[in-house]
Amino acid sequence: MKTQELGWDDLRLFLAVARSGGLRAAASAARLSPAALGRRMTALERDFGHALFDRSASGYELTAAGRDLLERAREVEGAVRALERWREGVSGERIVRVSAGPLLSEFLASVIGNIWSAGKSMRIEFVTTSANLDIERRAGDIDFRREQPLEPGVARRRLCTMAYALYSGRRRLNGIGAGLFVGIGGDAAHLPHARWLEAHHGDRIGVSGNDLIAVQRLVASGAGLSVLPCFAGDRDPDLVRIGPLIAELAHPLWMVTHQEERHQPSVRAVIERVSGVIIRHRALFAGGPRASDGDARLGIA
Repeated sequence: MKTQELGWDDLRLFLAVARSGGLRAAASAARLSPAALGRRMTALERDFGHALFDRSASGYELTAAGRDLLERAREVEGAVRALERWREGVSGERIVRVSAGPLLSEFLASVIGNIWSAGKSMRIEFVTTSANLDIERRAGDIDFRREQPLEPGVARRRLCTMAYALYSGRRRLNGIGAGLFVGIGGDAAHLPHARWLEAHHGDRIGVSGNDLIAVQRLVASGAGLSVLPCFAGDRDPDLVRIGPLIAELAHPLWMVTHQEERHQPSVRAVIERVSGVIIRHRALFAGGPRASDGDARLGIA
């Protein structure tokens, strides 16, 4: 039987699923529905003649064949990214790719005026994903991690401490009034604060969301309490922090960049501006006293 020609788009989608460990986060980044992405992965497996993933309720885990393909797909990705960088250099317009989770992406978007302005000879692309990008192979220019990266070929900078707490909507309505919680499911269920919430309050979860921004809005709307990073919860005028910081969830926030690409002028400029914004707001990230000034709550430097 003739096999279908393998293209970069197939490998790109495979890499997204492999890195996120599931369909939902990968589908959002790829602008496909989870069902459509699942069909693409099934077709890819059929074409290879091997199962690439072990599927379970907790997500997609690579098989031995999947791990072999992952290594080769990463090599192709590195070559594609190198070509893109060359093309951008020829055209004179450098695209700087910044990868972050949904809440951190939203924060950076809210302070975009401190990072980018019209007329600059660069473009910024925000890649919203909870998965770590392969910076070494140039899958992106700037990434953020909770653990210190150890892979070769990358530079790392610790920016601040990220704290977490329980939050409630301002009015005791609906689930909040009943003492219920908003769970964190889907591809975000593996995050430490999602697991903490399940372990401590799993028996009182009434509503869940598979996207952290949706979870935040559910809390604000009165569906229940939930755990959020303080930089997101304390900036939201519709939320109130409940109780002390959850010390066991605190972790450093690391910025990761490519060892060589970070010296490119546009990349260097974005690195300095993004890191500067976060460092200026490090008290917010660390769960310091809530700002009473409206501008500070909106993240305006």
